[in-house]
Amino acid sequence: MPLRVFATAGTVADCKFALPLIRGFTVEMLLADRGYDTNEILDYCTENGIEAVIPPKKNRVIQREYDEYIYKLRHLVENAFLKLKQWRGIATRYAKSTNAFIGAVTVRCIFIWINLSA
Repeated sequence: MPLRVFATAGTVADCKFALPLIRGFTVEMLLADRGYDTNEILDYCTENGIEAVIPPKKNRVIQREYDEYIYKLRHLVENAFLKLKQWRGIATRYAKSTNAFIGAVTVRCIFIWINLSA
């Protein structure tokens, strides 16, 4: 279930906004793909007692271990994006302004939370 949303320019790396997205939540694990394998995110997880279930990038000198079984559950995150993009206006970004796009995503998240299929 989506809990927080940010919109960025298309050329901004997702990992730059990962910490603002997860701050304030009490979690045991952070599941993310290789794109989020940054020292900043890993340090935040260590400092806050969060297990980082993030595969290491191929170019890391020291390859970290991660729970491959738990990582397979990340498909649930991808399913959330799938549900969001079932609204064509979100998938194709019909909204001209960022505020309108965030509004559409917020409305769609509400529909997902109350389990409406519209």
